[in-house]
Amino acid sequence: MPKKVVLAYSGGLDTSAIMPWLKENYECDVVAFVGDVGQGDAELEGVEEKAINSGASACHIVDLKREFVDEYVYPTILSGAIYEGRYLLGTSIARPVLAKGQVEIARKVGADAVAHGCTGKGNDQVRFESAFAALAPDLEVIAPWREWDLKSRSDLINYIRERGIPCSASLEKIYSRDRNLWHISHEGGELEDPWNAPPDDVWVLTNSVAQAPDAPEDVQLKFERGKAVALNGKTMPSEELIAELNKIGGKHAVGRVDIVENRLVGMKSRGCYETPGGTILVEALRGLEQLVYDRQTLHYREQIALKFAELVYDGQWFTPLREALWAAVQKMAERMTGEVVVRLHKGGAQAVKRRSPNSLFSVEFATFDKDEVYNQAHAEGFIRLFSLPARIAALNAGVGKKSKGQTEVESKRASGPKSRPSAKASAPKRKVKART
Repeated sequence: MPKKVVLAYSGGLDTSAIMPWLKENYECDVVAFVGDVGQGDAELEGVEEKAINSGASACHIVDLKREFVDEYVYPTILSGAIYEGRYLLGTSIARPVLAKGQVEIARKVGADAVAHGCTGKGNDQVRFESAFAALAPDLEVIAPWREWDLKSRSDLINYIRERGIPCSASLEKIYSRDRNLWHISHEGGELEDPWNAPPDDVWVLTNSVAQAPDAPEDVQLKFERGKAVALNGKTMPSEELIAELNKIGGKHAVGRVDIVENRLVGMKSRGCYETPGGTILVEALRGLEQLVYDRQTLHYREQIALKFAELVYDGQWFTPLREALWAAVQKMAERMTGEVVVRLHKGGAQAVKRRSPNSLFSVEFATFDKDEVYNQAHAEGFIRLFSLPARIAALNAGVGKKSKGQTEVESKRASGPKSRPSAKASAPKRKVKART
């Protein structure tokens, strides 16, 4: 039996019940860990007092916002990782940094176990426990939702009320939400039926398209090696820049996603996500890489994106493959310096301007006007060589096979006109009569 447990604590209903349950069933000291990844003051206000009142011997609140953005968000968006083409992985990205912070507190206080409030149906249990396995395999992991006999929201509310633990939870709660600096997710309630359109009360960070301003707004982002360092000419830290983009994007109804996704555990779930600032950043990065990545690099980055998204979603952050893919993306991103203007209008975000000192775009070569640098006749040889495998295959199959006479004529044409003999060389020889 563990003697000291560090619980990932939020102050919500689940963790408010888990705190006394651990003390009663494991007879251990429980320390609360709260990772601040930008969930906002509403969730963090009074959380230390709640933890102590619920039975924690101590509560550690750790500011992880900058680490979250710089070391987890940017690797993900630079790789182009988007799960199933829609989801910007807001919840998924936050889990490894929270698990890492929890392990660090466990080491600091000398704990021999960690606990979380993830259910046995979701992805988060895999994400947290995979991180614990990679970072602290010696620590015991306690997952109350897989052990206790509390089955419903009403069970949890009755449980904490019987113990006099204060909690604002009620039976009327509609949606399950997870919020951080990058996004907010919404599940449950009416969303559990995919035939129901999301009600207006689902959305928190973004206006509807009808509420958005009629006039578009341009935002200018400056990047250094793929990281945004300035917004509209003002340099600011990563976490502040994203917070500001969230406000601007939310005003213009940018970043709403309604998706039925495939969970790692095998079932489908329906979720609504709001990622206004992230949607703007991703669009800007794609605009910049159009300038600076050559064709092969861009296409390989797109291949990496699919695998990177799966690894993040599946909780495989602390793995050799994820680290290797990030090393490749980092190398590519050395060229990702420049500026992009993204236009926001009625739910849309589109890169409309882009420039970079590393740009591979050349007006002299790409222009439709007259140029002095590109000989269009050279394209014929390139096309013949590029299409040679198809040509050989067709000839072997007898497609368009030519007669011997046609082939000889083509060969003569291909070899070019013969040089014309000189007048002197072509003049007939005179017969000279011998003198008698």
